[in-house]
Parts: sequence; C-alpha cells; structure tokens
Amino acid sequence: MQTPILNAVIALVLWTFVMAFWLYATRLPAIIRGKIVYDPRRPASEFMDKIPPNVRWKADNYNHLHEQPTIFYATAITLAILGAGGGLNATLAWAYVALRVVHSLVQATVNAVMPRFFIFVAGSLVLLVLAVRAALILLGGPYA
Repeated sequence: MQTPILNAVIALVLWTFVMAFWLYATRLPAIIRGKIVYDPRRPASEFMDKIPPNVRWKADNYNHLHEQPTIFYATAITLAILGAGGGLNATLAWAYVALRVVHSLVQATVNAVMPRFFIFVAGSLVLLVLAVRAALILLGGPYA
C-alpha cells in the first residue's frame, strides 16, 4: 500500500532517530566531561540533575517524540488503511511533522517555553483536525 500520508509517518520516525543521535552525541560527552556516574540504587532524577540543562533538553524532546506523536501514527496509519492518505490529509500530516520538527529544534537549542507552547498547540490542533477527519470517514463521511 503506497499512500502519501505514510511518507509523513516515516519522516517523523526518522526525525525521532535524529533526535536520539543528537541526544547521545551531547549526553555522552557531558557525562565524560563531568565525570558523572550513574548509580542504579539512586533515583534517576539525581543522575539527570548532574547533566547540564542544554544537554537534557535533547533527551526531554526525544521523550516528547514518544508521547503525542503516537496519536499521529495511529491516525495517519488509519487514514492510509481507509484509503484516505492523500490530499488534505497528507498535507495536514506533513504540517504536523513540520511543527514537531520545529518544536524539537526550539526545545533542543534554546528551550524557550512560550514559543514551544504555541508550536505545540498548533501541532495539537492540526492533529485534532486529522483525527476528526479520520473519525468522520469511519462514520461514513466524504472527508477523504
């Protein structure tokens, strides 16, 4: 099954891997430089508190890419299965992916909360529209 919306799905999956590599490319040197030792008997938060904030931001974003985007994956794959993965739905999917990438870049570099919040809200609204369109198709509507 080839449908345009799956391109956006895979793009976000690949972006998640970019963030994972960026996370480790910054975290490992910070751990070595700071001589930080992980003690499994202590709370993980103690370990994370020793890592500089600008390094933690990448890990925070990587974790965020495993939260709300799961709804995106389910919605986009549902639309693909329904044969509604093109047109406006594909455009909305790409808009969501673009907003997630911008959110990642803001969080991982400057971590400015208000811009991040507005980007997150914009992405959430796009995802909501995509999910409503999928629901309407399932209910028999013409929103492919």
